[in-house]
Amino acid sequence: MAALPPALPLLAKGDVRLEPLADAHAEALRAAAAEDPAIWEIYSYSLLGDGFDRWWGNAVSGRTGWRYWAILWRGRLVGCTGVWPEDRTPGVAEVGGTYLRPDARGTPVNRAAKWLVLGFLFDCGFHRVEFRIDDRNKRSQAAVEKLGARRDGILRHHKITHTGHVRDTHVFAILDSEWPSMKEALMP
Repeated sequence: MAALPPALPLLAKGDVRLEPLADAHAEALRAAAAEDPAIWEIYSYSLLGDGFDRWWGNAVSGRTGWRYWAILWRGRLVGCTGVWPEDRTPGVAEVGGTYLRPDARGTPVNRAAKWLVLGFLFDCGFHRVEFRIDDRNKRSQAAVEKLGARRDGILRHHKITHTGHVRDTHVFAILDSEWPSMKEALMP
């Protein structure tokens, strides 16, 4: 049966390292999140001000079921990403909560981070990995399509964000049967 280990491992490839989120990352991540205040309008939550403190308490404790890594590129924290094993559907995990500071966008960082996370999840026995993305977040939709994820559909009026916006959520997925041929093509 698919399951995450008790502690997330360190994952690394080239210049990209995913370190399990820890207190030592807090202030660097807070600063990274503040570099693009406008982007938080299209997230379900905000990592600005008090929003960061609320999120951080849940993120490092794992209370919500989400588990996070800090993303480091060439030794510098540039963002974070998370995983959530879907408790209602064993064998399914979601990758999300990914934020990259502006100067890391459009670089190989996101692809390398996703490659590491996907490999980790499929090695843990998950048979499906999902990405759930706000309709307004066209950049993230394009990025997961570049990875080879397929759009499975749209959950209409799926979630109310921290701004009160009722969002439509695009669901993309990669299956374990697709991963072997994809991982070589995606290798950073």
